[in-house]
Amino acid sequence: MRGWWQELAGLVLPVDCAGCGAVRVLVCEGCRGALSGAAAGPVRPSPRPEGLPVVRAAAVYEGAVRAVLLAHKERGALPLAGVLGGALAAAVLAGGPGAGPGEVALVPVPSARRQVRARGHDPARRIALAAAGRLRRAGVPARVAPVLGLRRAVADQAGLGARQRRENLAGALAVRRDGARLTRGARIVLVDDVVTTGATLAEAARALRAAGLTAGAGAGGARGAPGAGPGGGLRAAVVAAPADAFVRAPRAGAR
Repeated sequence: MRGWWQELAGLVLPVDCAGCGAVRVLVCEGCRGALSGAAAGPVRPSPRPEGLPVVRAAAVYEGAVRAVLLAHKERGALPLAGVLGGALAAAVLAGGPGAGPGEVALVPVPSARRQVRARGHDPARRIALAAAGRLRRAGVPARVAPVLGLRRAVADQAGLGARQRRENLAGALAVRRDGARLTRGARIVLVDDVVTTGATLAEAARALRAAGLTAGAGAGGARGAPGAGPGGGLRAAVVAAPADAFVRAPRAGAR
């Protein structure tokens, strides 16, 4: 079954590995290993934006991981969402939210509408959907709760430093009207595909706090490498932040 799926994918996608270029395979075993979630761990941007929850990342944003993520995000290689979602699910399980009782709600950080139109898809939401499926197959009740939305236009973040990103995103996100219903009874895990300075996840956490959403323990994501982003911040792929820190987020510099 897997063989015919790969042949079909080859009709619409390059047949080379998205990570390293190995021929006749969507993602080779070596590149899958880099996205296994085995190296998942906490990341902390420097400077750390105020209100940023504890962030876990599933893989270092470099080499094959970077190539796979960009192929999915920017070049429309949609089947790669399964590999990236698997990395996120592995990090969620390793980080803790899959170990406790109850359901996990994966809350993707939304992309701007113009970006979704240009790409033809919403990367973080697609990865979250794949991760939820993996978690359910592992026996963890999980669902995707797309409760965050942009309430004003924001500039393209590319090329912006840490302070500029915070100013660009300040107050930009809000919880949709049905947010409380969609997350009720679940432990919330924020999901983004790439973290550079932490400004996006900090703004997402602020929006959830402002709406009065609370959550239990959570974790997920990928480990980033220091100094890879603007301003010396961390950069990581397939990232999830545990929402138990939403209501107890330490002040900047506290950790």
